[in-house]
Amino acid sequence: MIDGRKRVLFLCIGNACRSQMAEAFARVYGADVMVPASAGLAPAFSIAPDTHRAMLEKNIDIRDHFPKTKAHLGRARFDLVVNMSGHDVNPEDGEALVNWYVDDPVREPYERHREIRDDIERRVVKLVLDLRREKNN
Repeated sequence: MIDGRKRVLFLCIGNACRSQMAEAFARVYGADVMVPASAGLAPAFSIAPDTHRAMLEKNIDIRDHFPKTKAHLGRARFDLVVNMSGHDVNPEDGEALVNWYVDDPVREPYERHREIRDDIERRVVKLVLDLRREKNN
């Protein structure tokens, strides 16, 4: 925890779409209850152009974001790992794990990319609300 906020890692395969969107939504909606980060199991070279475009539709600019592994985050420990990779992952000691089954939009038509973005947004908002309830109890 940092200043009473949970450290949350959003994890997917390439860190080029899903986890980047989740991190960005978490920064906008949940900065009071979490310190978000994102990473990929096998990071891509860049964020998908449709991910940039889809997030700009929500007035969220992620052009400074880039794909990375958990190792790029240094020795950061997380209170919660949100796994969107579709693969089994083993969190480190003390890290809670939740699996979100979210399709990878990287090769999908743009309309599907937007649908997945909206699904991730709903999930992040629910997580933010859950963390606020937990913090207030």
